[in-house]
Amino acid sequence: MDVQTDRQSEQQEAAAGRAAERTGERQAKIALLRTPGGIAEADEPSRVATRIDRLGRYYPDVRPVSPAAIAAGDPAAMTAAGAILERIVSTDDLLGVGYLEGGVTASAAVGRVNIRNDQGRLVGYGTGSLVSAELLLTNHHVLPDAATAGFSVIEFDYQDGIDGLPRPVRAFALDPDRFFVADHALDFALVAVKATADELRPFGYNRLIGSEGKAIVGDFVTIVQHPGGGKKQVALRENRVVDVLEEFLHYETDTEPGSSGSPVFNDQWEVVALHHASVPAEGRAEYGGFLNEGIRVSKLLKFLRGRPFPPTQQALLDGLSVRPERARPVTGGAPQVLTLSMPFDIRLRAEPATGRIDPDYSNREGYDPAFLPGHTVPLPGLPDALVPLAAINRQATGEPRYVLPYHHFSVVMHRQRRLAMFTAVNIDGRTSRSLHREADHWSLDPRVAATEQIGEEIYRDNPLDRGHLVRRLDPAWGATEPIARLGNDDTFHFTNCSPQHKDFNQNKTTWAGLEDYVLNNADNFDLKVSVVTGPVLAADDDHYRGVQLPRQFWKVVAMVKARGTLSATAYLLSQEELIRGLEAAGEFDYGAYRTYQVPVRRIAELTGLSFGDLPGADPLAVLESTSAVQEIRTAADLVL
Repeated sequence: MDVQTDRQSEQQEAAAGRAAERTGERQAKIALLRTPGGIAEADEPSRVATRIDRLGRYYPDVRPVSPAAIAAGDPAAMTAAGAILERIVSTDDLLGVGYLEGGVTASAAVGRVNIRNDQGRLVGYGTGSLVSAELLLTNHHVLPDAATAGFSVIEFDYQDGIDGLPRPVRAFALDPDRFFVADHALDFALVAVKATADELRPFGYNRLIGSEGKAIVGDFVTIVQHPGGGKKQVALRENRVVDVLEEFLHYETDTEPGSSGSPVFNDQWEVVALHHASVPAEGRAEYGGFLNEGIRVSKLLKFLRGRPFPPTQQALLDGLSVRPERARPVTGGAPQVLTLSMPFDIRLRAEPATGRIDPDYSNREGYDPAFLPGHTVPLPGLPDALVPLAAINRQATGEPRYVLPYHHFSVVMHRQRRLAMFTAVNIDGRTSRSLHREADHWSLDPRVAATEQIGEEIYRDNPLDRGHLVRRLDPAWGATEPIARLGNDDTFHFTNCSPQHKDFNQNKTTWAGLEDYVLNNADNFDLKVSVVTGPVLAADDDHYRGVQLPRQFWKVVAMVKARGTLSATAYLLSQEELIRGLEAAGEFDYGAYRTYQVPVRRIAELTGLSFGDLPGADPLAVLESTSAVQEIRTAADLVL
């Protein structure tokens, strides 16, 4: 086992060097963690705000906190952030029983790697975890090359059951010929398992999530491991993150050598790091046991996305972004019963879960310009004056970098107004699904600075609603209900809503049914529609709580008629009378509001956006005046 020991020692030496370089910063953070509410100050403000936003996905009562306010030391923001993190993260180990259920499920995918040489001789142990239905993740120093992987095996259920007796072990060879990639610097190896889907399905897998906000300084982490090659054990919340580096996490814990390749989980059982090295705490009074280092999951995924793979291997890699079956939203049906082990058996009833926003933003394809048969309808173009005002997608890998792709739709944000310039959605009437609406839970989008999107603060204690721009059910289509649910859930981003008076948002007007009517129009070929929607962001919009409230909203609807020609119609609706006087002691002037069909070129004039060929496909284009409008009282008034 000397070769493996040498490789591991090299990683430990490198980790010790990084730990020594960060001693001063780390001790300062630990000191803050010992003060009441100090967890809100121990990490970067943007990371603290993103962590709070992510916790809101699991705790419905958590509200976003502005990173700018945290950075400025605003007392209210610091108090709010500290209270949230102290209650959820720094709890005295009083957790809901769902924590145990999550541990049962997550630990099943963790196994012991038996490292063997070309003669079949055992030369060492490590830990590995299934991270897709077919791929196993461990350290590079455990499986440094495809040849070693080809000789080695992964064992699941090497653990004792609740009765104290050993469970039956399931062992599988690895299949590096089908997939293998490893990197020395990041110390990871990803390899296929030589087994059928049915053979691996009982163990599930721990999906890797590239989004930020999974862990900050002060978070407790849990490590599921085979220490020293022994039976599976769990270090439950005995480990606390004390430093966040560009590519690594440092956390204090008591893991032992042999835990290399173990997944490191947060309290929500999301994988935050891949454990790879332990530094003895000797000479460091702030620790008891070891200072450990893990490679951040977001950096592993970034590395993988930056490399080309053959199509067959890319298909396997794409499986990293697919939700495990156990985690997919379920609506209706009987409760499920889980029987898994952690290293002991627990039998729990898992009630059907409600939908949540998919936290891995790397798998969103967004609006498809070629969605309509035989025609291309690109996203609206921004004039030169608007391009600098568009919020940047910090995870964008292509141009334009201001587009935020979601499942079946895209959004472009105005960074100063903190509202969408426009949204664009594809609607497929052939595979649309009518999904039950769960309790609303809105989230900030971590790809955009929190200071560039309006959150919950503007909607409290007033008649303003969070008005969907892309309607909830418009992107809720696909071959299966879980796929449709992804689009449905994505509409609950604050980037996709605009403040709308409740009587405007909730009233069942012609406006609310425009997409349905056009989609189901008898002359609509292939039952497909592309819709672009947004607020009119006028310079003289009234201010309320630091936000300018749009008075008008617009949409442009494109479809292909049965004879193959493109048709584009535009609509305008005003809530001006409803929001007038909102700032003045809550008094409201309730006036009439109407829906109008207007030329597409009129929307272009109001917004400054370019709609390409759509004005020429407008049935109102024959009207010479841009002021020509058609009031819509019933569907019979529509000109399609």
